[in-house]
Amino acid sequence: MIDQAASSRGGAPWIGDDPRFTELRAAYRRFVFPVTAAFLLWFLAYVLCSAYARGFMAAKVVGSINVALVFGLLQFVSTFGIALAYGRFAARRLDPLAEALRSTAASRPAPPAGHADNQELTESQA
Repeated sequence: MIDQAASSRGGAPWIGDDPRFTELRAAYRRFVFPVTAAFLLWFLAYVLCSAYARGFMAAKVVGSINVALVFGLLQFVSTFGIALAYGRFAARRLDPLAEALRSTAASRPAPPAGHADNQELTESQA
């Protein structure tokens, strides 16, 4: 799976050269970037409304519960919802790719001692 000739680390195979690694990173980014942007916009809207739309935020919804309280609680709900969605997404899309890469890396022979891929910390480096 890893192209020895195209390896970015010289002659040593590197997991980052595997197309499945690229697919894994792309899948991760396709989920994380849009969700992060959406949540930050939602949070920014909450903060801006709290600062500049005080009348709207003070509007009563039910009894003494106002819009600000509902929006504040929805911040927690959206946070837990995103965490749940990410967990399900990772289990369905990311974990199988990561497991395939992990098995590839585990089956790869260890580089010889002194090789650039096998740099263990010496006492002077620790």
